[in-house]
Amino acid sequence: MDWIRDAPFGWTFAFLFAGAMLRANSTYWIGRGLAAGVRNSRFEHLLEGPVYLRARRLMDRWGILAVPVSFLTIGVQTAVNASAGISRMPLARYLPAVVLGCLLWALIYATVGMAVFYAWLALGWQWIAAGAVVVGVATAAWIRHRRREGRPPGRGD
Repeated sequence: MDWIRDAPFGWTFAFLFAGAMLRANSTYWIGRGLAAGVRNSRFEHLLEGPVYLRARRLMDRWGILAVPVSFLTIGVQTAVNASAGISRMPLARYLPAVVLGCLLWALIYATVGMAVFYAWLALGWQWIAAGAVVVGVATAAWIRHRRREGRPPGRGD
């Protein structure tokens, strides 16, 4: 794994930036396609989910700044980019905003993110496996809790 530790900052930053641009722009274009295909159909309700509504509120509040700000948050980045596509945000406004967001995201992950990653690797494989198990159990417990929370009362809980 020495090749990971020896990765120059510039290459790491460029790789993360390119990946973020690919993902964000793909999400934007998928959003544009969904808007065209789902409007006035029986699937239109899919555009009213809680994450999409949260993204739309962020877009309404921050406008074009919602796109780069979303790269500094957890949980709404994809929804904001899809929302920008669904709302047909003009490319002349979207592209500078997404470039700024991807630059910020790549900078954070190429510095702090990679430092955490290297520290995690230094712990050894047994701690990585234990961490993965803890994250998996916590995720399963959270999903189960959310599903129970959404049930109507009196269904045998």
